[in-house]
Amino acid sequence: MIDIYTLGIESSCDETAAAVIKNGREVLSNIVNTQIQIHTEYGGVVPEIASRNHIKNISDVVNEAIRQANISFEDIDVVTPTYGPGLVGALLVGLSYGKALSYALNKPLVGVNHIEGHIAANYITYPELKPPFICVMMSGGNTQIVHVKDYTDFVVLGKTRDDAIGEAFDKIARVIGLGYPGGPKVDKLAKDGEPNIKIPKTHFENLDFSFSGIKTFIINYNHNHNNVNKADLCKSFESTAATILIENTLKAVKMTNLKTVVLAGGVSANSYIRNEFLKLENNDIKVYMPDIKLCTDNAAMIGAAGYYNYINGKTSDLHLNAAPNLKLS
Repeated sequence: MIDIYTLGIESSCDETAAAVIKNGREVLSNIVNTQIQIHTEYGGVVPEIASRNHIKNISDVVNEAIRQANISFEDIDVVTPTYGPGLVGALLVGLSYGKALSYALNKPLVGVNHIEGHIAANYITYPELKPPFICVMMSGGNTQIVHVKDYTDFVVLGKTRDDAIGEAFDKIARVIGLGYPGGPKVDKLAKDGEPNIKIPKTHFENLDFSFSGIKTFIINYNHNHNNVNKADLCKSFESTAATILIENTLKAVKMTNLKTVVLAGGVSANSYIRNEFLKLENNDIKVYMPDIKLCTDNAAMIGAAGYYNYINGKTSDLHLNAAPNLKLS
């Protein structure tokens, strides 16, 4: 087998990242320059500021990824930047850099769907993992249940009709004064709380989700009650969200007769949600979840996804443009 080295480039939001991946599974380097400290001042990501910092950092991040991988640019077989979904200005920085590098090195270009990248993070964590399986995608911009038929073949079984679960985490954190980023802070505070606040859930006949009602309920509850126990509120939200995710997952397992469930996306780093999903193994369902450092945005997952697109003949040309609303197909 001839080794294939992919250079992953990720800039869809506020992380400037580059990684070198060998044969889709082995991480030779994974560099992430985060802007969290910059955007904390504003309570969330400011797109224009994110784009400017990507421009400032992209060259240094890619060079460091090559250096740490102990290879040269000429050793790279394929350049794999994220081209969507995400913030259009931020996407354009990484994509433009990747296209220029592909042209200069005369190497193939493979544009990567960011959602595919989150799924592929599990291939790095678990070298033995292979499709087919059910993936529960939970991030700041997406909440989906996906039937992963093969490495590049996806069927979306259910998706959010409004807010993504990660967006709900961030909004709740902001309302109760925890600040940005909301997910880790809600998770931490919830450890001291009890799920004693009854939060209404939205139910659909299919596998779709809705988190806007839950978000609104918590905002109103916090506004209308004096001396709210914030830890209990966070724990109650986590409990409700986990229940909704697992109910739909079990429907998907029954629908597809697949007994393998894979978590993906930034919210899959939540400790409570991870523990609740692990309980499914009592029902003979095998559960996989990415290493914590691979849950949030990074370029290793992009390089892994790019590898599988490349070996399946899915390459891009230099006319590829950023697609901020790109869907998983």
